[in-house]
Amino acid sequence: MAHDLPPWVAELTDPRRAETLDQLADRLVPLADHAIDVSRRLQAQLNELNDPFDRDALHGRVERLKARVGEALDEITAQIAASGQERIERVWADLAGRAVPGERERELRRLLDRDVVPVLSRRQRDAAERVAERTSAALEEATRTLLTRVEELAKAVTDLIHEVLPHAREGLTLAGRLSALSSRARKAGRGPIPGELKSAGDEASRAFDEAVARLELEWAALGARSASVRAALRGAEESAFSHVTEEMTRCVAELAPQHVKALDEAEAKARALLEEPRG
Repeated sequence: MAHDLPPWVAELTDPRRAETLDQLADRLVPLADHAIDVSRRLQAQLNELNDPFDRDALHGRVERLKARVGEALDEITAQIAASGQERIERVWADLAGRAVPGERERELRRLLDRDVVPVLSRRQRDAAERVAERTSAALEEATRTLLTRVEELAKAVTDLIHEVLPHAREGLTLAGRLSALSSRARKAGRGPIPGELKSAGDEASRAFDEAVARLELEWAALGARSASVRAALRGAEESAFSHVTEEMTRCVAELAPQHVKALDEAEAKARALLEEPRG
């Protein structure tokens, strides 16, 4: 296959191909390094898997939800305010187009400021407060659901970590065993490999193949599981935000007829003032 390593790699890393003590010692060292590397990568992946569940990450997730909801609420509040402002600006434009005497215009503006603008402002404030109240209740419920889901996911991740962590430690134990065997081979001198060391080297090689195969498999499976956990956390956040925005949308839809009616009444009152003769 195109991704196969050159033949000399096995020659320099397989203790079973060693013919002298020096070769046996030399070939055991990279196996120990490999076992350490795989174990450390697995431990790093376990730490990465656990990172989203620490206190700071949990706090950040909740604060991010609140910030997004706050932005959405500000946008709706601005729209409510703009709807009232648009009505009063139409009245001002109508007044400006009538070419009434300056004294009469000042009187009409005073009447509008006294009798119409406060009504519009109060209606806008009431609508905004209703939306904010419903949003706050929905946010509280969504936060509880989010925290519950994160807690359930954290428990599953903790169980997974406790299951996989011994395998990572197994790699470090194997690395120590390989290093010790390499030291024995160095101390045995030079020349052919004694039968006892030959058997120990073969057994260590078989243990290495089995252990690293398990660790690599755990590492690959854990990578897929980590991706699933990240996706689940993101999904929980988006679901919480959608719950709040849906409630906001329902609230606005419920308030819309009353709000429009109030705006119509205020505008009608303003136009009636414009049509009244000087008192």
